[in-house]
Amino acid sequence: MNYPQIKFSDRHSDIDLYQLQDLFNISAFWAKGRSIEDLSIAITNSDPVISLWDDTKLIGFARATSDGIYRATIWDVVIHPDYQGTGLGSKLVETVLIHPRMKWVERVYLMTTHQQGFYKKIGFIPNTTTTMVLHNQSKQLDSLSVTELQFQE
Repeated sequence: MNYPQIKFSDRHSDIDLYQLQDLFNISAFWAKGRSIEDLSIAITNSDPVISLWDDTKLIGFARATSDGIYRATIWDVVIHPDYQGTGLGSKLVETVLIHPRMKWVERVYLMTTHQQGFYKKIGFIPNTTTTMVLHNQSKQLDSLSVTELQFQE
């Protein structure tokens, strides 16, 4: 991998949401059609957020959520097709993992549909014992009235 013009950034403010939306639409079947508003919310609530740039072109992206010590999840790892197979994807994931918000986390999770081999090379192992999913939680919680829920301000 020899791309001297390629830069990594961990600044949320560097993310061009329109370029990110295009990158997802081109490179990630699982993220096609995400709205600009939803992408903004996801980025705001993630740390770290790592972007990968070839000059002013967004060519890679990954984000994570974490409690900073016990658990973290890596989300939305994507590399533009023109740059796949160059080692940039591995470097992107490694950059997430060594970020100060992530480097002391006991367990890091991620979900992948077709890239198990890629993540195994980085050190991830399959985990069939702890994965569960809840879809549309907000719809299930709609049955509770607001008066039943009390939150501290």
